[in-house]
Amino acid sequence: MSRPLLFLDPDSDLSLQDQVRRKLVEAACAGAFPPGKRLPSSRGLAAQLGVARNTVTLAYQKLLDEGLFVSRERSGIYVDHDMLRGVTAVQSVAGRREPAPSSRWRERFKSGEGDEPVARRSPNWRQYPYPFIDGLFDASLFPVAEWREASRQALALAEISQWSMDGGDADDPMLIEEIRTKVLPRRGIQARPDEILITVGAQQALALVSQMLIDRTSVVAVENPGYPDLRRLVMDRGARLVHQPVDDEGLVVDRRLDDCDLVYVTPSHQFPTGVMMTQARREALLKKASARDLIIVEDDFACETNYLDEACPALRSLDRDDRVIYVAGFSKVLGPGLRLGFMVASADVIAEARRLRHLAVRHPPLNNQRTAAHFLAMGHYDATMMRLGRLFRERRTALRDALNHYLQNAVAIAPLRGGATYWVRGPDHLDVEAFAAEAERRGVLIEPVGPYFAEGKAPRNIFRLGVTSLPLDRIRQGVAALADLMRDLPGTAHAFPDTASAHLAGPALETAMSGAVLLCKTVYGDPCTIELLPGGQMSGRAGYANEDCDEGRWWVEGDFWCRQWNRWSYGETSRLMTTITGDRIGWFDAGGRLVDSAVIRRADLP
Repeated sequence: MSRPLLFLDPDSDLSLQDQVRRKLVEAACAGAFPPGKRLPSSRGLAAQLGVARNTVTLAYQKLLDEGLFVSRERSGIYVDHDMLRGVTAVQSVAGRREPAPSSRWRERFKSGEGDEPVARRSPNWRQYPYPFIDGLFDASLFPVAEWREASRQALALAEISQWSMDGGDADDPMLIEEIRTKVLPRRGIQARPDEILITVGAQQALALVSQMLIDRTSVVAVENPGYPDLRRLVMDRGARLVHQPVDDEGLVVDRRLDDCDLVYVTPSHQFPTGVMMTQARREALLKKASARDLIIVEDDFACETNYLDEACPALRSLDRDDRVIYVAGFSKVLGPGLRLGFMVASADVIAEARRLRHLAVRHPPLNNQRTAAHFLAMGHYDATMMRLGRLFRERRTALRDALNHYLQNAVAIAPLRGGATYWVRGPDHLDVEAFAAEAERRGVLIEPVGPYFAEGKAPRNIFRLGVTSLPLDRIRQGVAALADLMRDLPGTAHAFPDTASAHLAGPALETAMSGAVLLCKTVYGDPCTIELLPGGQMSGRAGYANEDCDEGRWWVEGDFWCRQWNRWSYGETSRLMTTITGDRIGWFDAGGRLVDSAVIRRADLP
């Protein structure tokens, strides 16, 4: 009888010894070593796998110690089939089952219709060179050394004796205290320990809220555009949805909220637009809640990621009527894979949420809770937030600059206070779904906004670009690839008043540009003024307070007008063909595609 072919994965993160152990257990569970069949010798298996014999010997010894394998004197090593009988017996008797028709189960589902769009992320996103997907973290961001240190603290014998025992439904008291004294005060929130509940990510907290407070008689206001999974939760409870619009100040507060029982809002960093709710709008919402007996669910999922501004206080901190349930998590700092979140509300709400949580998961794993507590206690949380803040500021600025350099004439980005995502508006003719599909084929992942709008009313030309998922040195290349794709779209290169006009060249071009003042806007909407001095020098001022300034030089080479800034446009030389029609100037690349345009005036005009 031939022995099973085992092989190791050269790209695995596991040690060779651990891989050998796992392969042997998998083979045993699959019935590859029937009763009475001896396992390969350590020498033979080592030769087959191409590893040291000592590696196999140690793997065998570990399996013997665990009782999965047994050693028989002068015979060899065998699988202990008493340990595996439950696995192999079912497979050998029942054989492979054919899947039941899907309709048999679908008819029995009580979880509502599944036609609500969902924003799905490809599990292999890391394999793409340019994944501009917000909320997914590249591996360099996770605080590996700090988390390992916190884990070592949590794995001390005295610590294990605390979190390994069954403590009922209680959360780790150390983590509760760290959240209460270090995290919540940043948001202006004061809370007692019995007003805090740890959850399996912020998503479980939202599910608990919907289970507690929403049924078929409820009317729930949700942001539009907004979080599609929250809409799904509300719909599954049978409630009526009010799709409340969002503007530049956050959730609109008006009469449409009057008949609602509950309103869901993401005030610190609106999802998905990134808008921060103004203080005036926050006060208006709380006033409306008090007047109309509303419950507010405040999802502060990005409470620590407004990297460019002073954070506004949380709604919960302004609440004087105990109407706000506050939901947040650690995914933006510790990584989404750890699934740690928390809820802050009145003690009565927390007690009921704890009861419902008990029915599903009892509590999130206490070892992870204790590790997170040490992570906070040792200051790693603060240090990580500062590091991420610096990195994301750099990345977001790099994204803005790249869009301004490559796509100024083709896209616009909405004003944003903090965060790491841009809401990008392309040309009116852009079909963003087709554009995203083609971008993916070129290695660039972008996020259409369709799933975030209710009732299929999303604009066709808007997408999101995030920078949590790719390093700084790849942002420019990714935007350049997007620019190449967008310029290939029909109609994109014809946004200038008269593309048939002849390009200026030689002395005529130099005369037209010398002493000119160019008036334009950046891709992010700020005014920009460029002065072209007769001697070939140029100066630029951007921003509403002229806060971004640069110097450079310009010159003419044959048919091309050339410019080079000290900082702007990466300090690189641009060679452009130029057309002037009336008071408009357009610049084209060597292929005749429109690159940029502006209003042109003479410096001596009033």
